[in-house]
Amino acid sequence: MPSNFKLQSQASSLHSGARKSKKQKHQFVIAARCVKGAHDAPVSFVRVQLLQRRRPPYNYYAMSKITRHEPLLIFFNIVITSCFVSCSSLTDSQTLLTLKQSLSNSTALANWDDRTPPCNENGANWNGVLCHRGKIWGLKLEDMGLQGNIDITILKELREMRTLSLMRNNLEGPMPDLRQLGNGALRSVYLSNNRFSGEIPTDAFDGMTSLRKLLLADNQFNGPIPESLTRLSRLVELRLEGNKFEGQIPDFQQKDLASFNVSNNALFGSIPPALRKLDPSSFSGNRDLCGEPLGSPCNSPTPSPSPSPGPSPESSPTPSPIPLPNHPPNPIPSPSHDPHASSHPPPAPPPGNDSAGSGSSNSTLVLASATTASVVAIAAVVAAIFVIERKRKRERGVSIENPPPLPPPSSNLQKTSGIRESGQCSPSSTEAVVGGKKPEIKLSFVRDDVERFDLHDLLRASAEILGSGCFGSSYKASLSTGAMMVVKRFKQMNNVGREEFQEHMRRLGRLRHPNLLPLVAYYYRKEEKLLVHEFVPKRSLAVNLHGHQALGQPSLDWPSRLKIVKGVAKGLQYLCRELPSLIAPHGHIKSSNVLLNESLEPVLADYGLIPVMNQESAQELMIAYKSPEFLQLGRITKKTDVWSLGVLILEIMTGKFPANFLQQGKKADGDLASWVNSVLANGDNRTEVFDKEMSDERNSEGEMVKLLKIGLACCEEEVEKRLDLKEAVEKIEEVKERDGDEDFYSSYASEADLRSPRGKSDEFTFS
Repeated sequence: MPSNFKLQSQASSLHSGARKSKKQKHQFVIAARCVKGAHDAPVSFVRVQLLQRRRPPYNYYAMSKITRHEPLLIFFNIVITSCFVSCSSLTDSQTLLTLKQSLSNSTALANWDDRTPPCNENGANWNGVLCHRGKIWGLKLEDMGLQGNIDITILKELREMRTLSLMRNNLEGPMPDLRQLGNGALRSVYLSNNRFSGEIPTDAFDGMTSLRKLLLADNQFNGPIPESLTRLSRLVELRLEGNKFEGQIPDFQQKDLASFNVSNNALFGSIPPALRKLDPSSFSGNRDLCGEPLGSPCNSPTPSPSPSPGPSPESSPTPSPIPLPNHPPNPIPSPSHDPHASSHPPPAPPPGNDSAGSGSSNSTLVLASATTASVVAIAAVVAAIFVIERKRKRERGVSIENPPPLPPPSSNLQKTSGIRESGQCSPSSTEAVVGGKKPEIKLSFVRDDVERFDLHDLLRASAEILGSGCFGSSYKASLSTGAMMVVKRFKQMNNVGREEFQEHMRRLGRLRHPNLLPLVAYYYRKEEKLLVHEFVPKRSLAVNLHGHQALGQPSLDWPSRLKIVKGVAKGLQYLCRELPSLIAPHGHIKSSNVLLNESLEPVLADYGLIPVMNQESAQELMIAYKSPEFLQLGRITKKTDVWSLGVLILEIMTGKFPANFLQQGKKADGDLASWVNSVLANGDNRTEVFDKEMSDERNSEGEMVKLLKIGLACCEEEVEKRLDLKEAVEKIEEVKERDGDEDFYSSYASEADLRSPRGKSDEFTFS
């Protein structure tokens, strides 16, 4: 017989056989019922005993007469108290469901259901819940598209919580009160890349002695950095970059503080001595910070005010991107432009007489006057060069405002019209980058591991036009430091406002994968945007497939094509994992958006742009909107990028450009997939489907056909029949270079193999 029913039986027996007051009878009935209903809930007897010492619910010890049932009375008193304590607090399921109900978009938490508990003995049943031995010790709700003004104080019921991550969502509101969570024992908190705002109270972290990691980057916090952070003795990582914090940096003395970043805020003053050993990028983007490691002394003399026009405060040298003086910028010059034309200005005129002082103070004032005069002279020369260069570019008709169309394709390249954004696009309009206004010209960097430069550096760099299409023009800019960047100009990126655009760019800037083209910086303006990427030395896959003959390049062999397909699949898989809130995380997969480096590793470009593109332009130009589901049902799906991947595989294997992409409303019998299916149906001639320019690959025909069939499975018009991305990547990984080569492994190790079961950061390791 289960113990709870034994207790109930004993309670009933005691109730009927002993002399009791009405109050005692009532207590026994409650005890029996409580025990019967609480068989699945653990009881903390230690806690109950403490409560009983503090305030016993019934004063049996004051009774003048001790009955022979005293032991049972004491036992039921404990059970009753524990039952009331258990019933007075929410269960873990109720706590999390209350949190879910407070969010305006919680579709990613669909399996949070009270029909199953959050944890089991082996792990978690609910998405984002971290469990150990049946108890919740953390929440990892990252990249789930969660929205709303979240109140996480409800989580104080989770006494065992040690880590909380809500990164990369759209949560808003003030800084949550973290001190109430985890019974004061939180070890790590990750709130980066949300919309939290406001000033954080100076004592917000007092008492959180176990906190080791705190990430609040890329929100909208303002005010001073809380002093209570300096009192967290175990702190090892603090990320506050990308906010609006003001004032001086507090004096952090933690010896184990290994990761610290306050870049891109509004901080000023001297950097505390204990932080001067850190990398300068940890402090960049704060106009008025000084001292080591920035290399800008804090005691430099400041020139006295002058009525003469001079550079604005924003043009003074800082570690952050430097805005230009407020006049129209020079177009990105052509390769014929001398990049050093403005690098040697004439010497400054001698300073005039100064009556502001005499003696030793005169030297400082004379130096200040000379510096001011020199800067004015340099600004005048630069302005003159801008005017001259603009005139020269207008005469030649080559500029960023009016880029020339690509030369007409030769007969050998006639089938490669799709290498441009669209064969039907006209050249870009003559609308100026700055529209004749005087905006603040400032690049916003999204990476800390690149050397800083400003738009002025790009404008005077030696440049080469890479292409011009419906989205805009691309330029390769060779900076004076030797670095090469690609600047792409977009005029259809007005789907969201400034803050949403900046947030999305920061999200793209955090992506790190060998098969993605890294975003380095961007320039925001309402009318149009500039995106700055690292330059990839080789040409696009489209040129290597369809234009290599005209360029005198060899064709791609089968191992190279397989390597490219595997790399593209891995890059796409990473995008889907890191950007789960996007229906089509890439949205524009095509051969001209696959770049190849020196070792023919593929690099995906133009990814993640659907949220910021004008929807009309996106539906007209982007590959995702050429998919069968959009043409038939007017919507894209999570498998739309898989369809684009399938078409790309067919293009790589057949060498035929899928020209139907350029036509809305194409018929199924006119596409590349239908042609491949028809050829494969005839088993005798199936080799005719492959690109004839691939070298003799007779020993690989079986594997090549296998990859073709994977491409066709990705191109299924019915979404339900189409492979999902995980299946597609797994099947692509199984393809080998040679038939029957069971021991061959591609140079691409699968990401699953590279990740060990404990390959997570230590903040998600229970100890």
